[in-house]
Amino acid sequence: MRAVVVERYGGPEVARVTEVPRPEPGRGEVLVRVMAAAVTSGDARLRAARFPPGFGVLTRLAVGLRGPRCRVLGAALSGTVEATGAEVSGFAAGDAVCAMNGFRMRGHAELVAVKAERLARLPAGVTHEQAAGILFGGTTALHYLRDKGRLRAGMRVLVNGASGAVGTAAVQLARHGGATVTAVTSAANAELVASLGAAEVIDYRLQPLDTLGERFDIVLDTVGNLDLASGRRLLADGGRLLLAVASLGQMLRARGDAAAGPAPERVADIDELLALVAGGDLTVVVSRTFALEEIADAYRLIDGGHKVGNIVVLPGRHGTG
Repeated sequence: MRAVVVERYGGPEVARVTEVPRPEPGRGEVLVRVMAAAVTSGDARLRAARFPPGFGVLTRLAVGLRGPRCRVLGAALSGTVEATGAEVSGFAAGDAVCAMNGFRMRGHAELVAVKAERLARLPAGVTHEQAAGILFGGTTALHYLRDKGRLRAGMRVLVNGASGAVGTAAVQLARHGGATVTAVTSAANAELVASLGAAEVIDYRLQPLDTLGERFDIVLDTVGNLDLASGRRLLADGGRLLLAVASLGQMLRARGDAAAGPAPERVADIDELLALVAGGDLTVVVSRTFALEEIADAYRLIDGGHKVGNIVVLPGRHGTG
């Protein structure tokens, strides 16, 4: 089968499509034919060994010194059940499913084996592109706002980096939860984030965050250009600073009114997000789709800082599209 293989860390060109052995589902696993898989900022960081400050040595020891041990990246995927392994019940060939496959990844391929316990079913009306697109950003935004930020109706929420995968989901989830949202993005993306529910849009080039007079109940940074001190200056009394992208030092010091750290990959959260998509309450922003053979172009878009919403690869597509 075809898969995107990354044998060593480097630029977009190190991600190459090649033939690899077909996986077989083991005990408790389901073989999924991938219809769509997200190419995320996390994939780009791992491909390039571009880790947040303080995580470089630790992460290389964990995932590989010269290149990723798991050479097929892609954790967020959607597809159809191809076959089931032993001790799997409740899934049958042809079922539409999606999953966050964690450190096992392997979603940038035609087929992937996924633990059955990680699979969520696609509701009627939700496409594979939508499912793959909402997984990474949606689960992160939901966890940070609901669990770490304790989102409630009437809150004032600032989303820094509102046009990315996490940001576009966060603006909508905060608005859906009854909050008033201020979105920080570029002028080029102002109309988009306003259409997603932001009451106010700030162009970061014209109005730096340290000049804002307003204070917020939740400040969610999805970019990594706020630290604990600068973020806390934006908080109202009792507010919460949420650093979705943080250095090791920030993560260790984030306590009290600040929180950081990875988001869990819970099927219950995925089900909640998919229900919102199916009901028309959550729009999945997929700005570009690519064939597997074009994944280097997808990575160039991410590395250039121009990605809007989500980027998705379609293993069933061949050639330029």
